[in-house]
Amino acid sequence: MSSPQSWVPTDPRSVPTREHVLSGLKGLDEGGAELVQLLTPEGVRVPDERFGGWAADVGVEELKGYYRDMVLVRRFDREGNALQRQGQLGIWVPLLGQEAAQIGAGRALAARDMAFPSYREHGVAWARGIDPTDLLGIFRGTDHGSWDPIEARFHLYTIVIGNQCLNAAGYAMGQKFEGKVGDGEDAEATMCFFGDGATSQGDVHEGFVWAAAYDAPVVFYCQNNQWAISVPLERQTRVPLYQRARGYGFPGVRVDGNDVLACLAVSRWALEECRTGNGPVLIEAYTYRMDAHTTSDDPSRYRLADELELWKLKDPIERVRVHLVRELGVEPGFFESVQQESDELAARFRSFCLAMPTPGPERMFSEVYAELSPQLEAQQAAYLEYHASFGSEA
Repeated sequence: MSSPQSWVPTDPRSVPTREHVLSGLKGLDEGGAELVQLLTPEGVRVPDERFGGWAADVGVEELKGYYRDMVLVRRFDREGNALQRQGQLGIWVPLLGQEAAQIGAGRALAARDMAFPSYREHGVAWARGIDPTDLLGIFRGTDHGSWDPIEARFHLYTIVIGNQCLNAAGYAMGQKFEGKVGDGEDAEATMCFFGDGATSQGDVHEGFVWAAAYDAPVVFYCQNNQWAISVPLERQTRVPLYQRARGYGFPGVRVDGNDVLACLAVSRWALEECRTGNGPVLIEAYTYRMDAHTTSDDPSRYRLADELELWKLKDPIERVRVHLVRELGVEPGFFESVQQESDELAARFRSFCLAMPTPGPERMFSEVYAELSPQLEAQQAAYLEYHASFGSEA
């Protein structure tokens, strides 16, 4: 069986065959020999000499909490998809299948740490205390995010691919310059989230360079969900993504992105490395995008059903549920209560969306500058006059 890097297309317009895709998946063997895993797809907790200790404190109550996190995040994510299909949102960016990668990393962050998301980090937002309804304005087109990024320690979503890596590297450099790195309890780190497709962007490379040159306390957290929209990973790199860190002079780790325990443990380790002055670190969370890239995408045009079915067997929520039931004896009542809570959250999410007011046309001026210049005041007046000429239906 060929390895995933053995097929390199000579024609950039060529499409991988079914055999190539399946051989690549099998050749990866769930992420390769260096994959960090603490909870198998069958729900069995396994030891890991290097990282197991970073999740040693996780018992039944903690696991129940992570299970609840993932179920609730998936539920409002599915509601977001439905709202877009019904014309209530302009677009939605699904995270289906990436719940463990996001909750594991999000729960590893300390309150004082800073996080920089892309546009799919609904689970990290949840872990940072952002109410799901605060995400709706972005996708309904009424605002760019309604939370205070400094107070929440969670930056606003970044739409430009990979740009948040530069922002995160710069912020982490500031943490270093201000003496917020060291052995003290108030030490800080930064975590930057991006996808495998973003690794082909110059902004990510530049972020790595600056972070390495200044030893910035930043964890680069790549959620490798196998597809950069319609471009498979094997067209983007000849080596596993985590190995790219070697070229910049800092460590890289590949973790099972469908294993919430492993993501938590590796993220805790990496953040502590950064806080104590040993950063930066690259984490590749090896996962899978089980839905479309966005609601404007049709994955059936480039992805095989066989591939999706294979990854369904590695569902991040199901493996925790199985472990809780088989190994820890959690009763059905817990799962029923979480399901009820998730339905209530989805109903609140939907009601909030349907009741959102439509901002007036002056919003594009009033929320950009603290004070309008005479030129902008003239532009605003001209625009509002033009808009009013269409009548009340405009």
